[in-house]
Amino acid sequence: MYLYDKNRITYFAETDRRNKRVPFGIKAEDRTRHMYIIGKTGMGKSTCIENMVVQDIKNGEGIAFIDPHGKSAALLLDYIPPERLKDVVYFAPFDTDNPISFNVMEDVGPDKRHLIANGLMSAFKKIWGPETFSSRMEYIMMNALLALLEYPESTLLGVSRMLTDKAYRKKIVDNVKDPSVKAYWVDEFAKYSENYAKEAVPGIQNKLGQFTSNPLIRNIIGQPKSSFDLRKMMDERKILIVNLSKGQLGEGNAALLGGMIITKIYLAAMSRADLTEGELKRLPNFYMYVDEFQSFANESFADILSEARKYKLALTIAHQYIKQMDEKVADAVFGNVGTQIMFRVGAPDAEVLEKEYAPVFTAEDMVSLGKYQMYLKLMIDGVASHPFSSVTLGPIAPPKKSLREEVIKFSRELYGHTRAEVEKSITEWYGTGMEAPAPEPARERPAPRAESTQRAPVVQRDSSAMFERPARKENSKPPEKFEKPFAQAFKDFQKPAPQEPKPKEERMSLSTLTQSRHSQKGAIPPVRSKGPSKESLGGLKAALAGILDSEIEKPTATPKAPPVAQEQSSLRPRVFAQGVKPAGSESADSRREEQPPKPREVPEDVLTAILRGDD
Repeated sequence: MYLYDKNRITYFAETDRRNKRVPFGIKAEDRTRHMYIIGKTGMGKSTCIENMVVQDIKNGEGIAFIDPHGKSAALLLDYIPPERLKDVVYFAPFDTDNPISFNVMEDVGPDKRHLIANGLMSAFKKIWGPETFSSRMEYIMMNALLALLEYPESTLLGVSRMLTDKAYRKKIVDNVKDPSVKAYWVDEFAKYSENYAKEAVPGIQNKLGQFTSNPLIRNIIGQPKSSFDLRKMMDERKILIVNLSKGQLGEGNAALLGGMIITKIYLAAMSRADLTEGELKRLPNFYMYVDEFQSFANESFADILSEARKYKLALTIAHQYIKQMDEKVADAVFGNVGTQIMFRVGAPDAEVLEKEYAPVFTAEDMVSLGKYQMYLKLMIDGVASHPFSSVTLGPIAPPKKSLREEVIKFSRELYGHTRAEVEKSITEWYGTGMEAPAPEPARERPAPRAESTQRAPVVQRDSSAMFERPARKENSKPPEKFEKPFAQAFKDFQKPAPQEPKPKEERMSLSTLTQSRHSQKGAIPPVRSKGPSKESLGGLKAALAGILDSEIEKPTATPKAPPVAQEQSSLRPRVFAQGVKPAGSESADSRREEQPPKPREVPEDVLTAILRGDD
């Protein structure tokens, strides 16, 4: 059985003075005054936090760990002992096949609705920037959120729909009990001019659409019933590990989900206000860790730091440098945090923190810290200690057997839903109560071809139809300078092209012809005439000889000569053209080059066969 021990120590460092290493930590009661860790990346912040979380898990404490990187969240699954396997909710939004539902607007009491609305507005302004989120947009969106918070099973998807769907808006407004919110929608929004609405509403839709149009986010925030009850998890000491890996979600999506989860945890802690003092004392602490908390630190985060301690919600927050915080959040941090831990920081932060650690440590000391070395002011029995130095403990060794896969599987089966089921539910929600657009008689859509009873006659046209001109009206005369030449040209175009007489036989080479004749094994060609005359044979013989001679005279491809040889060969024709013979031109080789080739003769039997037209 769990027993709360306010003096239980959670170890996170060891002393380094006089070469004596003595582990030390912080008491449970002092942790309710929160812990603040700052330092450059790679200096040991994550190791320090992981060691504290592992001890809380082994001690049976309830925790929420929000990690925007994802590495530590996955690592902590290896430290889950078998007896706490069913206590873990592993929330990984990028598991799109089994989305875990989380509705920040679910079951919010009348006295807490403004906290949810303010928390959401702060998260949106943190993501989009105050300069792009006008006061008019904020006013409209705030009233939309307050109206939806009164309607059961509302989600963030209802904001955009409420601004565009009159039927849905009427259903929501009719349920509103808050007179101020109801008056806005009935008396003010309904009387907005068309131009005014067009300027404000699309801006809200565009910004919300960045999240609601993404199925990864829509399938999480669009489910009306959350998969887990945060108030119950706090009271029963459950473990919530949230993996908001920016690499898989995107920075904006991670910031929105993280901001909503932190706001909902704060409201769950605030709901303990209905308990008596004795009942509250018997409840365990709930420890919330937020690494890189500046990603989720909006204006409402300052209220969490100042109010959470009353309801036994202890925060441990970490980041890299002070300018990541807004001024209001920074004032809340240094004004409400009990334990400060500082790793190596940059010069600008050292100048600010020097006021907290002087005269023990200077700014030069702060920028010169080694890896895993820290300066801190530790809360001891409700009183902050003087600054001193120490070294972080090494990573706690993981158990021999890891239950990581079992934890993920169990959490997915117990808290997740199938993607098809979620998308079907959201689709049905969009389909209920939607206004059907009025039909436009001037633009009636034709019936589908399969259902048509009358079909237009099919007109078959030849390719010349594309050149046809529209029919002219009667008694209209075309311009003489244009229409007559065009008409004549068109008539010429329609005339069939003159067909050349097809030769009786296909041209074939002599070799092909000889092969075809040999392939007819003994076939006797028919005699078509007595034979050609001598004059025909002579004329054909002369013509073929001329063709063969011209083929002989064509230059043939020769190997490329060296540059000198090419130059000499290029000069030779010009020397002969001038009638001057170069030296050595009387050699036998040159005389053979000058002799003309002998004319080639075609056999008489072949000529006779060609003239007869034999195959």
